[in-house]
Amino acid sequence: MEKIVILDGYVANSGDLSWEALDKLGEVTVYDRTAPDKVVERAADATCVLTNKVLMTADVLAELPKLKYIGVLATGYNNVDIEAARQRGIIVTNVPAYSTDSVAQLVFALLLNVVNDIHSYAESVSRGDWGNCDDFSYRLKPFDELAGQTMGVIGMGNIGSRVARIAMAFGMKVITTSARSLPEGVERVEADELFRRSDVVSLNTALTPATKGLINARTLALMKPTAILINTSRGPLIDEDALAAALRLGRIAAAAVDVLCEEPPRSGSPLVGCPGAYITPHIAWQSTQARRRLLDIAMSNVGAYVKGAPVNVV
Repeated sequence: MEKIVILDGYVANSGDLSWEALDKLGEVTVYDRTAPDKVVERAADATCVLTNKVLMTADVLAELPKLKYIGVLATGYNNVDIEAARQRGIIVTNVPAYSTDSVAQLVFALLLNVVNDIHSYAESVSRGDWGNCDDFSYRLKPFDELAGQTMGVIGMGNIGSRVARIAMAFGMKVITTSARSLPEGVERVEADELFRRSDVVSLNTALTPATKGLINARTLALMKPTAILINTSRGPLIDEDALAAALRLGRIAAAAVDVLCEEPPRSGSPLVGCPGAYITPHIAWQSTQARRRLLDIAMSNVGAYVKGAPVNVV
């Protein structure tokens, strides 16, 4: 029987969902969180480990001779040393395409929050401003319609394609640099043109050596002073110092980001508290439905491995 250890199950499942399907596959131990110095101790007898963000480095794997399977509770798997796992014959799987709708939804929640400033209006009404108003309606500041504006989508995978379709439903023009097959109505352009033309830039691309620091002083200088930057992908796509400087100088209008270079930002981030920066704590993937899909697929991955026919292997 498999010995299955979940090292950091809390963020995906704080108790509102169930790991029950794993009980049929082996002996299951669930830890809410695991500090780096506890990984080897907790996984010492495990044949299967599930991890969201806990690092499975080459040094850690070297101390886990019984380990045969690592299931990443996410799509990205940069927390696992894949080459070290291969050398040790450890199968690594991930959970692809579980959060497409959830992430795309947050892209527009962030964008509409910036454009329509609902929070400020709700606070204003709660203060009694509407009740004391001389007119039937008032504006805190002007706002624009999305219809007719241009969104540049960087990354046209599952999430980027969904973002593009939603943008077009709002009446926006969509452009991208992607070389993939594009949704109907999306225009392919060069990168500099995307930055120059876009009223909104949405980052939906993977973090690679080529995309790290994609948003930097040079690319920010190409953007319109009225432009809005959205990042629901990975924090290091952005040079945070350059973005903070651009926001403070008014080179772009706003940045709404769900991810930072350091998460949580224990060392601080130049974007935290920066005027024009709207930050959420990496919640785009966290809808109840997306987390349920995440767990279902992750547990199914373990089941397939136990049956000798692993799926979603990376």
